[in-house]
Amino acid sequence: MRGVLGLTGLLVAVVLVGLLVKRQLTTLVPVAAPVDTGQPAAVPLQQLPRQMRQAVDAAMQQPRPLPDDK
Repeated sequence: MRGVLGLTGLLVAVVLVGLLVKRQLTTLVPVAAPVDTGQPAAVPLQQLPRQMRQAVDAAMQQPRPLPDDK
């Protein structure tokens, strides 16, 4: 019986915290929408895989330094 009361109390506490968080989040000032400056993004998402592939290919083309055999 004591475990059921503890579990119920915990459940009530979680619900109360959830309600308080929800109220706090709804009272926050909404974030302004981003302003369109007319400039493209730094790297379009479609170009990222191609750029990564080119960077890996360029790194693979460099010769590996060989250790000195002395």
